[in-house]
Amino acid sequence: MKKIQVLGTGCPKCKKLAENAEAAAKELGIEYELEKVTQISDIMKMGVMMTPALTIDGEVKSTGKLLSSDNIKKMLG
Repeated sequence: MKKIQVLGTGCPKCKKLAENAEAAAKELGIEYELEKVTQISDIMKMGVMMTPALTIDGEVKSTGKLLSSDNIKKMLG
């Protein structure tokens, strides 16, 4: 099971990134857990200074960008 985390305070881009991540995982048919990390202190502990950010299995894959579901599928695949 993949653990996908969307890091951000809940801004529109953060919400859209979460939607895109969920869509990507569903399109690939993989088992996943989606977690939204909204506390600034938790985000900074991961070394992220710009949101929205995406982590997969604990590894930061993107910061400061709104990725499309196609981009996320490549990271998940």
